[in-house]
Parts: sequence; structure tokens; C-alpha cells
Amino acid sequence: MALPPEKASELKQIIRQQLTRMDVHGRIREVLAETIREELAPEHQQLSAEDLMKALRRRGIIDDVMKELTFVTDMNDREMTSTPKPSTHFVDRQPPVLQKSDGSKMVDSTTMLSICDPVHMVLIKTDTFGETTLVASYFLEWRSVLGAENRVTNVAVELLGVGTESKVSVGVLNIKLEMYPQPNKTLSQEIVNTQLALERQKTAEKERLFLVYAKQWWREYLQIRPSHNTRLVKIFAQDENGINRPVCSYVRPLRAGRLLDTPRQAARFVNVLGYERAPVIGGGGGKQEQWCTLLAFLCRNKGDCEDHANLLCSLLLGYGLEAFVCVGTKAKGVPHTWVMTCGTDGTITFWESLTGHRYIHTPINPDDPPLVEQPKPMYPYRTVGCVFNHQKFLGNCQPSDAVEVCVFDLHDESKWKPMSGEAIKSVCSPGATTSLPPFPPLCASTIDAAVISNEIELQLRILVSEHRKDLGLTTVWDDQLSYLLSPALAAYELERATSISAGNEEFQDAIRRAVPDGHTFKGFPIHFVYRNARRAFSTCLRSPFCEEIICCRGDQVRLAVRVRVFTYPESACAVWIMFACKYRSVL
Repeated sequence: MALPPEKASELKQIIRQQLTRMDVHGRIREVLAETIREELAPEHQQLSAEDLMKALRRRGIIDDVMKELTFVTDMNDREMTSTPKPSTHFVDRQPPVLQKSDGSKMVDSTTMLSICDPVHMVLIKTDTFGETTLVASYFLEWRSVLGAENRVTNVAVELLGVGTESKVSVGVLNIKLEMYPQPNKTLSQEIVNTQLALERQKTAEKERLFLVYAKQWWREYLQIRPSHNTRLVKIFAQDENGINRPVCSYVRPLRAGRLLDTPRQAARFVNVLGYERAPVIGGGGGKQEQWCTLLAFLCRNKGDCEDHANLLCSLLLGYGLEAFVCVGTKAKGVPHTWVMTCGTDGTITFWESLTGHRYIHTPINPDDPPLVEQPKPMYPYRTVGCVFNHQKFLGNCQPSDAVEVCVFDLHDESKWKPMSGEAIKSVCSPGATTSLPPFPPLCASTIDAAVISNEIELQLRILVSEHRKDLGLTTVWDDQLSYLLSPALAAYELERATSISAGNEEFQDAIRRAVPDGHTFKGFPIHFVYRNARRAFSTCLRSPFCEEIICCRGDQVRLAVRVRVFTYPESACAVWIMFACKYRSVL
């Protein structure tokens, strides 16, 4: 295989530097002089290249050089990645080789047998409108292949439904597992089965001990104040498979790589993921509990408030903040979860994961005299029962659980009763057999923002023209006016992501120049987190302001529409649409 000229030059430079560092030339001169002096007769002073190589090899110089010049094939240089598929997180690429730290040997079978993390598989159904539904979530124990003949095995797994259908079979999945490349050492199936049985036994014992501890903690919590039994103190939560897990296991520091730059941008990303409550079978108005694992939440791109809060807390922890998920209620006693960060200066900030809004918490002192002015809470939260992250769980034991009077000094055990950090670590630490597998890395967006923006805008123009035609109105589009709306949409998204408003002055000045004297301009911006143009248009028509623009009547009516799609990881997106019109005012 011929190297490109630049690669060949680089390789020569590396070899030259290595030879210089090892003083190979000086050692060769010494061998040459010694060989001539000792091994050749005085009358025969000609030394062949073969004689010199034999002398160098005999003294170990060639071996020393080759040991230092180790060439490693970079798998990344020849990766062939297909179009990413966020719904499954499968990537078509050549299998990487697991290596030890010295880079010289494969990880052996015994080491692989100690890796207890299962393979998490999520099955998603997508309808013709792009709506996703979580069908099944399964944790595959892959280590049976370590004891299979030729390192190949076939497994048939029964997939069960999720939520209220977690006991109903949805199908059987046939899986072929193969080790590549094959490990040198073969393990017997008996060894594999014994290891798995020991792990199950150990897991069951850890879960039993944690349950015993949690019950004791709860009894102590109730003894502080009997009214505590009405507070939302949630130690366990059911996942999509109906399995009770400690709430701390749903949170873990998550780094977004280069996909998200700031905590506020991370909050915006979580905000644009769709909101959907778990379906409830039957009446009563109750709420079905279903805390999704992170992979299931990201694959379907929507979830309940708990899913959003867990993801946002994990991302904020990844940014080095002290973040907690808060469990409590909002208006009318509706259960709710949100995120809280504690600053080094004691500042408490609430993050609403469904909207991306941030609120600074300043507690009200109920003992202050009536004339003392108290801060007015801007947040929608009413009560808080507990807070938790991946390492801590604290129950609110203050006289009142009203958020506005709560003091979030989590180190004060008279206000917050903590759980044992060791107890939480025993069942929630990464790598523990009882914990969820490592969180998957976020995937970059596969959406071409410009293409999708143009497509939605074209569809909206057609829908508006048809709607006006049904009303007996003609439609004339102003392309220049449509283009001038772009800065406004960019400013709206910037404000959502950073809480900074910028660019409004330039937008207003451009509109004033584009609208002649005696004409009126009207604009209506609206925001969506989906890309269905017909659904968005139907929603817009429900607004009297937008309908007034779309159905505008008058002299010299010109319509404009602009769509701007802002992409985020996992193919999430924020879609901004602005309808506008200008017309001549007739009194």
C-alpha cells in the first residue's frame, strides 16, 4: 500500500527522530570499528552489508530499534460510519478491538466476564406522522457468548410491553451473538453460569439490605413529625418495565462532549424534547408512574417531567454543578419534579426542565414582622418533599414543606434528613450489578436545518394559500419581507437558550424600511418542538392574532412566512414560525 507523499515524509521524520534519540548512528560506528578490528583479517578490510547486519543483530541493536518503533493501525482512520440512527443508536462500523493499557493484547475472557453491564435494547414504533411510541425495553445479558462453542450463540428473548402493559408479550427477538475477534482463552459454560449466579445472588442481597435500610430510614423520618407521611418523599420509582429502582439510579453525571456548550444550552436541549405523560388505563384522573431510563427517553424523544428533570440534572452534574432533582408539587397539588443547583455562595437556583426557565430562590422568613417586605416567588412550585442526585438523598423535615419558606441548607440535618451515602453507593454506583448500565453518549443531530426549514416553509405557504382560497381571497407573497423575519426568529431562540435578548433594534429598523408610509405591519411568532407543518398550521389558526394575519383583508395585502429550525442533539429541534402581513390602511 503506497503512502501519500505527506504521510511518507512524516513517517521518515519520526524514524529519523527515533534513531537520533537512541544514538543508533554512534552505536553502528562502534560496531563497525570493532568488527573491522576483531573479526576481519588485516589483509581483508572490505566489510559487506550482510556482515554488518549480522553484527548489529548479534549485539541486539536491531531488536532495540524495532521495539521502539511500534506501528499501531488507527481504526478511526478507516471507520466507515453510515448515517446515524438516533432511534436505535446503532452505528455501522468495523468492530473496534478491546485492548489492555499497553495496547499489545486483547482483553482476556476472564476480564470480559467481570463486565456486568448488560446491552440495553429499546424498540420504538414510528407512525406516518413521525410520532414515536415506546414498545419495549430489554436488558440483554451478553456474557453467555463467552462460554459458547466457537464464540457464537443464538438467543431468543421475549420482549414485554412497557408501563401498564409490562406483563404483556409484544414478540420474540432472535439474536445472534459473536465475539470478534475471538479471545485466546476459552471459558466453560459452567464458569460463566456460576459467575452470573453469584452476581444475581450478590445483587439480591444488596437490594434486600438497601430495602431494609430504606424502611428504617422512613420510620425515623415519620418519627420526626407524623405529618411527614403526606409529603412527597420518593425513594423508589418504577421504570418503563415496571421494576422498582432507587431514584438515585436514574441520575448520573453526563457529559455532552462538543454537542452542548453551556448548562443553559443543555437546559434548552432538554426543554425541546417532547412532553408526554404516561398513558393511564381507566378513569379516576390518576397519574401512571413511569420513570424512563435515559436510553428509552432519548430514543422516543419525549417523556414525562421526571424524565426531563433526570436528564437535565445529569447534564448539569456533567458540567460540574451541584445539582439535585426536586420532588414536590406545583399549583393545585399536582405532583411535579424540577432541578435545583446550589452555588458555592449559597445561591439556590431552580431549573424548570419543561420550559428551560430559571428561578432564583430566596426563602420567606415566616417569623418576620408584617411590615418587613418579603420576596415574591416567581416559580410555580408549591411544596418539596425530597431532593436527590446520584450520590445523595435528603428528605425535607422542616416544619413546612412549602417551597417559599424552605431553606435549602442541605448540610443542616435539622432541616434535611440524609440517607447514608454508602447505602446509596451500594446499589447506584456505576458498575454495580444493581445499577442501570452506563448512560449512552448523546448523538449529534442528523437533521439538515436549512433543508427542513425550507420544506416546512413551502408547505405552510401552500396551506395558507389554500385556506385563503376557500375564503375567496387571493394570496400574494412578499419574499423580501419573509427574509427580513429571520433575525427575529434567531433572536427568539437566542433568548430561550441564554436568557439574553439581542438584535431586536436591527429587526425593527428593517421592518420600518420595508413597510411604506400609510401601510400597517402585523407579525405573529410561534414556537414548536415538532416538524409537522399541517399540525403546526392547525395550531396557529386557533390563535385569533395569527388567524387575523392569515385571513387578512384589505388593499395591497402582502403576506410573509418564515420558518427557522434550530437543531439539538438526538435530532431534537426547536421550530420557530413567524407569519406576517402588510397592507394599506383604509379608513
